[in-house]
Amino acid sequence: MQVFVFDLLPYRKHLDALETGKALPYPLGKAHFDPQEAVKTYAEHLDAWELLDKLGYDGVGFNEHHTSPYGLMNSPNLMASAAAQRTKKLKLLIYGNLIPLHHPLRLAEELAMLDCLSNGRLIAGIARGIPREYQVHNIPLSESRARFEEAYDIITRAWTEDVFSYQGKFHSYNNVSMWPRPVQQPHPPIWTPITASKESIEFAAKNNIPITPGESRVQGLQQDIIRYYAKCLAKAGHKITPKHLSIAANAYIADSKAQAVKEAGPYTLYFNRTLFSHGNVTETNIQRGMGYVSDQSLDYISPENLKFAARSREDYRNMTMEDVARNAENLPWGTAEEVRDRIIEAIDRTGADVVHVRMNTGAMPHEMFVNQIRLFAEKVLPALQAHKSKGVPAAAEMAL
Repeated sequence: MQVFVFDLLPYRKHLDALETGKALPYPLGKAHFDPQEAVKTYAEHLDAWELLDKLGYDGVGFNEHHTSPYGLMNSPNLMASAAAQRTKKLKLLIYGNLIPLHHPLRLAEELAMLDCLSNGRLIAGIARGIPREYQVHNIPLSESRARFEEAYDIITRAWTEDVFSYQGKFHSYNNVSMWPRPVQQPHPPIWTPITASKESIEFAAKNNIPITPGESRVQGLQQDIIRYYAKCLAKAGHKITPKHLSIAANAYIADSKAQAVKEAGPYTLYFNRTLFSHGNVTETNIQRGMGYVSDQSLDYISPENLKFAARSREDYRNMTMEDVARNAENLPWGTAEEVRDRIIEAIDRTGADVVHVRMNTGAMPHEMFVNQIRLFAEKVLPALQAHKSKGVPAAAEMAL
């Protein structure tokens, strides 16, 4: 089993004092941005990623977001190129480039450069992005999926074909032979995160793309996604395996569950109440009205899990420490033994081959983040890396 650390890279200074009502103002003007805080944020996270490499973690995950202190990786490719020069073995997971929003040939070129810079350590994650990003780039949400699929086609063709031309709805090219080419052939691995959308699952299955299915703490919804993905893979002529799945885990090691809640809880609150929905529409029903998701996007989900797929902003903004403590009962928070056992249980329940551990939710101080990296490496990482997935239960269900 492989262990990645997924890093949101939030702005290190907490800004919840700026909230009006339940929300951080959006847009958040330059008066609230301190360049020196950004300098420290980048430096601290680069140090942390170098430490991950030295301690034997398998990979680090980067993400792309815009116009918010939620994350300062406007270009995950820039961050991964910096990390490539500070690390030797760590896989670099871009999770992911928001391919509908950018020039796809340029992305293909940058990712090929990254694969060369890292000597084949790139995993090229792709994603659609969130409504806030489309508003910023002035791209209609209704075009999101078509742009995503066209960009994927262009990027993969640029990597694999000797010379190609392309005439699409949004982009056109003539006689392209890309230089440089990726080290990994025919191209770097491509993964995609899945929130819940039916069409995204179908696309991933059709193209045999590994997924990260939903939030691990919402087990019912996660299982619905995996089952539907397995069915779609089979329909496309593929069989689901552990290599098709990775899962996320929000982990925190402490002397006890109560101590974990006391130490990590305030940062979880800041992430949920202040950062998560900053300037963004999270609700599926509103996204449907904006053309971002279809009327059928959730029709495969079990009725009891639809509430979690609805993603109401108020569920995040109204969170309390009591909610954090209650949620922590089902999270890998607490002693190293509990963190280890809960992650292994989630791996066995889903059949995943990779876990993305998030350790610094809500802009923890650098010292706390580094302490978690060291504790996890010493007390949990060896057991996880030695654990082998027993197979995907969804595949067994389909065989019955």
